[in-house]
Amino acid sequence: MNLSHIEHIGIAVKSIDEAKTFFEGVLGLKCYAVEEVKDQMVKTAFFKIGETKIELLEAIDENSPVAKFIAKRGQGIHHIAFATDDVNASLKEAEEKGVKLIDKVSRKAAEGLNIGFLHPKSSFGVLTELCGKDTE
Repeated sequence: MNLSHIEHIGIAVKSIDEAKTFFEGVLGLKCYAVEEVKDQMVKTAFFKIGETKIELLEAIDENSPVAKFIAKRGQGIHHIAFATDDVNASLKEAEEKGVKLIDKVSRKAAEGLNIGFLHPKSSFGVLTELCGKDTE
């Protein structure tokens, strides 16, 4: 698996507008993109610090995974995403090493990235995302 850096940290929030007040007003970060990802039932907002991004995730449907996450655990860190040059190859390699996958093949996500998730039961309770710009 060829990981290059932490691509982003996903944070589940009830309201992107409220959370932006903290990230912009207190931390001084600038929101550079807001996007709705309908198939994942979320609205996202991105901030960049160094090479890493912060992705705020707001549920747009009460049945979305993010809504369920907040109902169960409250607002907070939802996942950590690692950049890879080939998401599908990285997912396959992880599976071959005995890692339980949420996604067997990559899917499209915010910012035009392809993503795939490793199950938190295989990664010490942390939902782990692999992402990159590779083709499906």
